[in-house]
Amino acid sequence: MTKAEVILEISQKTGIDKADVSASLEGFFTVVKNSLAKKENVYIRGFGSFIVKHRKEKVGRIISQNKSIVIPEHYVPSFKPAKVFVEKVKSSTGKPVS
Repeated sequence: MTKAEVILEISQKTGIDKADVSASLEGFFTVVKNSLAKKENVYIRGFGSFIVKHRKEKVGRIISQNKSIVIPEHYVPSFKPAKVFVEKVKSSTGKPVS
């Protein structure tokens, strides 16, 4: 499902104009990105958590050049679904739509 499809579905289910839904969704994405950039986690009860994970410095390899490189420590965004979310997906009996 694309962002445009999500916006259309929310608009149809709520009766809110697509432009307003789009602005709200973009605002949500901006808040999440800015919070994670400041290393602040975002918790949404019943849905999940957008968290920042720390990765330590490590040695990697460029196999094609047979060379070792140092990958510096860094942070990566991650999503951890809530138990309710996971159970909803596990219990769904619908077949995937292609």
